[in-house]
Parts: sequence; C-alpha cells; structure tokens
Amino acid sequence: MNRILLFCLLLAGCFLETSAQYAEHVLPGATQTARYLPLLKNKRVALLVNQTATIDRTHLVDSLLKLHVKIQKIFSPEHGFRGTAGAGEKVGNSIDAATGIPIVSLYGKHRKPTPEDLKDVDILIFDIQDVGTRFFTYISSLQELMEAAASNHKTLIILDRPNPNGDYVDGPILDTTFRSFIGMQPIPIVHGMTVGEYAQMLNGEHWLKDGVHCDIKIIPCENYDHHTYYRVPIAPSPNLPNMAAINLYSSTCLFEGTVLSLGRGTDKPFQVYGSPSFPKQGFSFTPRASHSNPSPVLKDQLCYGFDLSNVPEASPHEGRQVELKWLIHAYRLYPDKEKFFIPFFSKVAGNSQLQQQIIKGVPEAEIRQSWEPGLAKFKAIRAKYLLY
Repeated sequence: MNRILLFCLLLAGCFLETSAQYAEHVLPGATQTARYLPLLKNKRVALLVNQTATIDRTHLVDSLLKLHVKIQKIFSPEHGFRGTAGAGEKVGNSIDAATGIPIVSLYGKHRKPTPEDLKDVDILIFDIQDVGTRFFTYISSLQELMEAAASNHKTLIILDRPNPNGDYVDGPILDTTFRSFIGMQPIPIVHGMTVGEYAQMLNGEHWLKDGVHCDIKIIPCENYDHHTYYRVPIAPSPNLPNMAAINLYSSTCLFEGTVLSLGRGTDKPFQVYGSPSFPKQGFSFTPRASHSNPSPVLKDQLCYGFDLSNVPEASPHEGRQVELKWLIHAYRLYPDKEKFFIPFFSKVAGNSQLQQQIIKGVPEAEIRQSWEPGLAKFKAIRAKYLLY
C-alpha cells in the first residue's frame, strides 16, 4: 500500500512539473518578431501598450526600437504606458523619458484615437495582458482602438497573450441596458477568450460601432491552449499584484458594487473584504491611501472581514466558477442591508437581477441556473472564434 501511495505521489509530482514546464514554454505573440516585423517595414507605427507588453522582460517599445522600427507614438491606457498611474488617476499626454516618443493618453474622456491622432500613422499594434473578465477594461480599450482603426482604414496587429482565466466561462451575461466602459458587450463575467479571439468575435458578430469591420492581423501564442496553466510574468494592474488576485478577481470584483472594502489600499487588493460594521472579531485590515489607490473605500477605517489570499491557486480544472458564496455571506452578515448595495453594482454584475436575487435569498444553485440559457448561447458564439 505504501509503495502504491509513493508511486501515485511521484506520478502527481511529475504531472505538475510537466504542466509547469509546459506553461513556461508558452510564447506570447510579441516574442515572435519574425511573424510581424515584415508588416512593420517602412511603416509609421503606433502602439497601444502598457507595462505587460514585453519580450523577455524588455518592453516591446524598447525591443522594436532596437530592431529599427519607426514608432510614431504610443497610446497609453488606464494606469499609463509604464503602468505607474494609480486607479482612476488622470493620465495625460506626455513624452516618454526613456525614448522621447510622444505618448497619447486614451484614458478618461479621450478613450478613442481621433483622425488627428492617426493621420501620421500607417499601422497599429495592440499588446496588453488581459485576465479574461468583462470588467477588466483593456478589452474595452481594444474595441475602441478597433473602431478607430476601421474608421481610419488602418490595419491593427494584435500580439496575443495567454488568458490566465481562459479555461472557463461563467457569470451572468451583460444586459446592454447597463453597458459602460467596464462592460460593453453581451458577454459573461468570465469570457474564456484571449484578446485575439475576442477581437475576432467583435468583428464577426458586428459588435463594433456602426457595424464597421477592422482589418486585424493576429500573432497567436505558441504552445498554449485553454487548459494551459499560465502565470502572468508581470502584474497586469497595480491592483492585481499576484496570481491570487487574478484568480479571485472575477468573484471579488462584485464587491466594488457594495459598501464594503475589497482590499484596495492594502497589500492584498481583491483578496480581502470587510467593513467596520462586520462583527469585530477575527481578521481585520485598514485601507490606506497609496499611489495606486489614493482614495480607497473606507480609507483609514478599521475593517473586520475575511482574507481569501490563501485560497489555493486556481490551475485549470473542471468546476472553476464565479464564486457567489462570499458575496451572499457578506450580505447576510451586514447589519444595514438596505445600504449594502450601491447603484454601481448593476454595472459590475451586468444586470439588475443578481442584486434582487441576493436580497430575496434565492439559493445560489437557482441563481446559477438562471445564467445557463445566456451562457449556452454565448459559448456557441465563442466557439466560432477560438484560436486555441
């Protein structure tokens, strides 16, 4: 018996090691320069990138300059081109100190490149690490870039990257009544696609504004599929500093639509939640102002609550899902239930139904069942555009 147990443990260890090695050999699109450098020859290039756009830890901009690519300008999303701006912080136009290249901010009111922005550009590149959720706004930035490219007859090269939550699809479908920058299309909370696949869906389903079609060239990942265990090498956001936050984000982001703190202003954003109104026992934390979170919810208030940072890291497996149990438990625990939800919740959840279901005490299984027709329809659409 002991020998059998030892053999099983060794076999499991070999499997885990093989899986980890497989993930380490994933090649994002950016690394495959031979596949897209010919498209950039003698072209004036503009890039929409952030700190995750790298080739072996060197920023894509720096790598392309060494390869004599003519970079005309850099478009900067939320958190800035180098990823140093705080949540909600105004990111203005500037000059990159390291390269002298003009930076045009696409965050705030100026979210889409104008004809003026693109008049001296021949071709565009998008390279940003996504985490596979509807409310992670870089897919909204991608859509608006595609619309601008289409309207101005520019080709867009998408350097694809693995989705660390790409192995499952779950959550309510966005009711477009609640369309916003944190949710622009009728997709679930977890869409299970890479940005390249999502871009194909935006084109194929005619979801771009006025039904325009963007000329896209996708440089796919190599050695990747939707069951690959992938750890992102660079934090995709100041508030997603590690894989625990990335894995929990699809579930804990729902707390953004409540009066609770979800850990912004601590070293565990999206990994803890709590309130001064919770029972004063057990785990506690105090949100503080920081560069990445200058005005966190419940700033400087001692919050009691729960720490999820030790939840086992979510490698691809059957049964991964958007967790509702923490939100349901928090609602039951909060003393002033009429004030628990804020209007923003419907935008995060993507509908008004989930809030009402929780208030009425609808069982979790029944809530999930209400998602199924929308999820089945979405999965059929998604399947048409998968690359991996």
